[in-house]
Amino acid sequence: MTEGTGDAVTVRFGDGSENDDGTGGQAADKSGQGVVTAFGQSMKTLRVRAGLEREEFGRRLGYSGSTVASFEQGRRIPSPRTIEQADEVLGAGGLLTVWKEQVERAQYPVFFQGMAKLEKEAVELLAYDTHVLNGLLQTEEYMRAVLDMRRPVLDQETIEQRVTARMTRQDIFSRWPAPLLSFVLEEAALRHPWGGKPVHRRQLEQLLLIGDKRNVEIQIMPTDREYNAGVDGAFTVITRKDGKRFVYTEAQGTSALQTEPEQTTLAAARYGIIRSQALPSRESLDFMERLLGSL
Repeated sequence: MTEGTGDAVTVRFGDGSENDDGTGGQAADKSGQGVVTAFGQSMKTLRVRAGLEREEFGRRLGYSGSTVASFEQGRRIPSPRTIEQADEVLGAGGLLTVWKEQVERAQYPVFFQGMAKLEKEAVELLAYDTHVLNGLLQTEEYMRAVLDMRRPVLDQETIEQRVTARMTRQDIFSRWPAPLLSFVLEEAALRHPWGGKPVHRRQLEQLLLIGDKRNVEIQIMPTDREYNAGVDGAFTVITRKDGKRFVYTEAQGTSALQTEPEQTTLAAARYGIIRSQALPSRESLDFMERLLGSL
């Protein structure tokens, strides 16, 4: 993943998409396995030194002993908050938190790590999505439903890793200073009942809660619109504090990150047109409330 250096760059990646966290093949998911395994060994060493059994340690963290075993064996990736708690419980004095950034980055394959980093640095994020809701907006149940539909099928361990990674990305909503976040969703993405009616209802409820945040705008693009500047598909525009813009796009089996100023400027302008063609945010929230009421 190449980040902005002022040069005109388009970086293309294989077998990944934003709505799947850019994680394509299983080999990509294992790209950071060495880091995760080393962290797990360090956690186990410190736990044993502290004289805690896995069950007791897990209880203090809010996990089962089997989950602690998964952390220690590198089969599951703990969240940054869990790493902080573990460091505190074990009196590690920072020996675990020093791993936090590396472990968090290891949740993603190499080609998505730059995009995940950009999300953490964004002062503005503009996302247009078509048939699947943006990963930043998904409930955990919706995530699992979407991942379960992948073909070829994913093993349970990979699904758990991707769910953890996607949930970690949602920290963007609680960050301060709060970034400006705008989402335009195609009506079709709202109507797909991925996972069944209960999952669909909870997903709509979450969208309403997120849409109520002062720094978030959610707009719906009705399917009956005769004009839509987003006809070429989904994309995301991210702006960093230094003013540098990036455009992330995706298609079947490939994804790309553009940094060329002309292309990023045009993408931001195109997003502005899409917003003007979609329902205003208040009408969009009303639309979602009516859809929720019909389920």
